[in-house]
Amino acid sequence: MAYQEKGSRLYLFSIVFIAVLGGLLFGYDTAVISGAEKGLQAFFMGAKDFVYTNVLHGITTSSALLGCIIGSAFSGIMASRLGRKKSLFLAGIFFFLSALGSYYPEFFFFPEGEPTLSLLIAFNLYRVLGGLGVGLASAICPMYIAEIAPANLRGTLVSWNQFAIIFGQLVVYFVNFLILGSNANPVVDLVNGVNQVINQEASAWATETGWRLMFVSEAVPAGMFMLLVLLVPETPRYLVMSGEDDKALFVLSKINGIAKAREILMEIRATTHEKTERLFTYGWLVIFIGIMLSVFQQMIGINAVLYFAPRIFESMGMGNPMVQTVIMGVINITFTLVAVFTVEKLGRKPLLITGSVMMAIGAFGVAFSNVFSGVPSIIPVISIMLYSASFMFSWGPICWVYISEIFPNTIRSQAVAIAVAFQWIFNFIVSSTFVPLYNMRLGSMGVKFGHFTAYALYGLICIIAALFVWKLVPETKGKTLEDMTAFWKAKQKKVNH
Repeated sequence: MAYQEKGSRLYLFSIVFIAVLGGLLFGYDTAVISGAEKGLQAFFMGAKDFVYTNVLHGITTSSALLGCIIGSAFSGIMASRLGRKKSLFLAGIFFFLSALGSYYPEFFFFPEGEPTLSLLIAFNLYRVLGGLGVGLASAICPMYIAEIAPANLRGTLVSWNQFAIIFGQLVVYFVNFLILGSNANPVVDLVNGVNQVINQEASAWATETGWRLMFVSEAVPAGMFMLLVLLVPETPRYLVMSGEDDKALFVLSKINGIAKAREILMEIRATTHEKTERLFTYGWLVIFIGIMLSVFQQMIGINAVLYFAPRIFESMGMGNPMVQTVIMGVINITFTLVAVFTVEKLGRKPLLITGSVMMAIGAFGVAFSNVFSGVPSIIPVISIMLYSASFMFSWGPICWVYISEIFPNTIRSQAVAIAVAFQWIFNFIVSSTFVPLYNMRLGSMGVKFGHFTAYALYGLICIIAALFVWKLVPETKGKTLEDMTAFWKAKQKKVNH
């Protein structure tokens, strides 16, 4: 095995690029529903054997999150037993099959184009399958990048994973917009207490075909990811834990050069002498911090905004809601780049605290715009853009950076799985409670009460999140993964003594 005298940044960036395609699919899969849900709702409202209620629609739009919870919960087992690379390949298979199944859930078993309860169940199972892929990718992509990247580039490279997630969402917003074209999305409204499609003829194409094309479009990037991930190496830290030191040294030499590779290999050996350790070997605090970072990333409410963006902009009376959603996607991409290029200079904590405060300002701006009458619609739109943009340079990428690097080597796969599972559980809680909270009415305020309550609550949680980071979360800028192992070991020794 010929070791490389000099490391190659091109090699490093190429394998990270392939890994972050998993992040792109994560974003694509979770956001595709935003453009497809109206056509999907109108399609299943045509069923004769059951009534497709708002509750069923809420479950259907959120069903992928169930797969996300399961996939992330099992990601630790998969990453430990199969390795990081094979687990990413498995995620790609799930993405690909889900895209095809969501496009044509009738496959073999059901009459084409005939909405039934059985077909609805089949469709949701395909969406859960895609969620399994998202759950695996969301935990293992940042873990893979963190374990392969040099310490001085780790924060930047893991942040590119968040960029890929947001880019995937932007791509799918744009793809949905192009697929819909000049066709009208269905408008569903209550008529005599029953949901009905207004102007069925105008929205017939979107109801019959449009939503299917939106889902199947994911098969293209999913197929690419499946093939390309076969070309990347396994991570050096997993190889060492598997007793394959020579292979680990070879991969490290291609990235860092042989001299630095030997130094890194010695550090890895010192912290991975046992393949696994008990989860609480390094104390409860590191696990608690990892879990709470995940919980706060969701409780500040961002995914409620991303998943329901078209409906929110429609309620604000801002022209074509799909266009506004694409504009928000562009802003999100731009501010994610702020994190990518500053995380190694400014550090993780300052970005998280600043982002939390600015998100709170944006959330309270939307909330109070709904209390005072006569506020121009541009004010809540700017506020929601500020809220979203602030998330993109803080909690969006930095949470993933922390989760990928804060845990000691020997418990990383278990701890990341638990933290990411909590993230998806709270994603589901926030996403499923947003619509009833947003539409809640009170006396003369009517629905404005719900609009105020939802955003005021998210603003308050942003403030609590800032305080949590300030008081409890350690800065990890410039530290190796092995440094973090030593940090938590020393902290636990102090507690024991």
